[in-house]
Amino acid sequence: MKPLVLCGPTASGKTDLALELARQTGGVILSADSRQVYKQLTIGTAKPQGTYQNGLYTVQGVPYLLVDFVDVTGTFNAGAFCARAREVSAQFAGRPLIFAGGTGMYLHAYFVGMDELPASTPGTRARLSALLAQAGKEGLHRALAKEDPVSAAQIPVGNVQRTMRALELCWLTGKRASALKSGQFFKLPDPATSHWVYLEWEKEALNARIEQRTGQIFDGMCTEAQALLDQGLPPDIPALKTLGYPQALACVRGETSRAQAAEEVALKTRQYAKRQRTWFARYTQAQRILLARPEDFDTKKLTQEILSCVSE
Repeated sequence: MKPLVLCGPTASGKTDLALELARQTGGVILSADSRQVYKQLTIGTAKPQGTYQNGLYTVQGVPYLLVDFVDVTGTFNAGAFCARAREVSAQFAGRPLIFAGGTGMYLHAYFVGMDELPASTPGTRARLSALLAQAGKEGLHRALAKEDPVSAAQIPVGNVQRTMRALELCWLTGKRASALKSGQFFKLPDPATSHWVYLEWEKEALNARIEQRTGQIFDGMCTEAQALLDQGLPPDIPALKTLGYPQALACVRGETSRAQAAEEVALKTRQYAKRQRTWFARYTQAQRILLARPEDFDTKKLTQEILSCVSE
């Protein structure tokens, strides 16, 4: 069976459905989540609870790979994901592979390809952070417009991460970031080599799921954030920049109330889900699973629906 790619916004149920797919096919799951890779961050990243068996992270008897292996002070990116995913794919070549996650760039890089670009450096990141602190997101965007008007026209002022990365590429290469693009970003996966499934929840239903999950995990996020601080780790380590953890840190430091922090986490999660929906809308070849009510999310029925399409 060609690899299944289960994608969608946060809180859409990818993990539960991937586990059912793996049980019914005898497959293994490869997580495409840029935050679940971190050790010590489990509750706040919605990493499925598992144990290590023979060196493999295992959830409910299913190998659930590419999670829980990066130190909280380390970094991980799309290139590293592709390298790891290729290793795992070779290791389990005889079993169905189920990719599941909401980090669209990881999935795109693996199945379509991405431009080979220089990695970030501590020096450029510090310079960008200083510029952001001094001039704000508008000033950061103006700086990009001077270096690369084409990229600036394509990137919204509010998208700080993309603005920073484009400006960083200009500094690192001495070329406009827009000139480094090969067009891979706009291509689609080949349906002959992978089957994509997108979980498309009605907006209000997804927001309700986000609210519910935030309420369930926020206290755990605070516990995990406090544990990292108790180890003497600084609050600006890569792992603690994960969605929701800055608010958890503010809560445990007494800088904001639990209610205010949790409300902000839910808001930022909804905003992140919107960005994910925008990203995944490009994959017009994907099998789209429409969901509007809790009872629509029946993993056994959905698994049969997906597998019937794969076998066609």
